[in-house]
Amino acid sequence: MDLQEQIALVESQEALLQFDHFSNQDAWELGKVFVQEAFGKEIPIAICIKTLSGKTLFHYTAEGSNRGSQDWIERKFNTVQHFETSTLGYSLFLKQRGATLSERGLDPTKFVACGGGFPIVVRSAGLVGAAMVSGLTDLEDHDVLVRCISKYLGVESVPNYPTKAP
Repeated sequence: MDLQEQIALVESQEALLQFDHFSNQDAWELGKVFVQEAFGKEIPIAICIKTLSGKTLFHYTAEGSNRGSQDWIERKFNTVQHFETSTLGYSLFLKQRGATLSERGLDPTKFVACGGGFPIVVRSAGLVGAAMVSGLTDLEDHDVLVRCISKYLGVESVPNYPTKAP
């Protein structure tokens, strides 16, 4: 899969995984889907769902997760919030341009260019928040996000991004 196909795939995921509404209750229910994934597969992930303003609506750290995951979650949130796209989408954008975070004037201690952050978009309102997963490889973090959001929304036709680096 070439870079343009990877970008198109992530754009397709983001277009398909949009919400009709998103409330604190929705964050709780979506968060429970993530926790079931962590328990069911015994994966040591940290999960966080925040509003666009930064208010935490859901947070969970699975057994085996570490403090470093918290830092990654914050950087992933900042990237989704700032660029209004998934962190994997932004990573591919940079790759396409042959650029880095620093070259774009961004502090790599505050932003990240890898998978693991996904925008929460309400069709009638636009971007309202972000869901972040950290603890696996960045592509696996992205895959957990897509699988769980797909499950919550009942969307079965979402293409899978390869979890091994192309």
